Amino acid sequence: QVHLEESGGGLVQPGGSLRLSCAASENIFRYTMAWYRLAPGKERELVATITNDGRAWYKDFAKGRFTISRDNAQNMLYLEMNTLKPEDTASYYCHAESLATLVDFWGPGTQVTVSS
Repeated sequence: QVHLEESGGGLVQPGGSLRLSCAASENIFRYTMAWYRLAPGKERELVATITNDGRAWYKDFAKGRFTISRDNAQNMLYLEMNTLKPEDTASYYCHAESLATLVDFWGPGTQVTVSS
């Protein structure tokens, strides 16, 4: 099974930017990758997903502000977040779904706090 580890979270002012990274323990070419987030008092929600050949899809709140990308050779997933808003405050989770088995895996999460 693949192990995922997020990094790059932190405290940022409204309007600022952060780049989240997710390191996988094995080659991610056979996985559809995604970022989810969980905010206090809310349900976990999908942020963006990217196929193994690079096709990306975004939730409406992420369109135009967030960019998901992957480096299959380096086993890395990224989320570039710009023009951050206080409502983006959440724990962000890396997710991998096996194309072969549809079994999914989660990282432990990284906290993003947007506040002045």
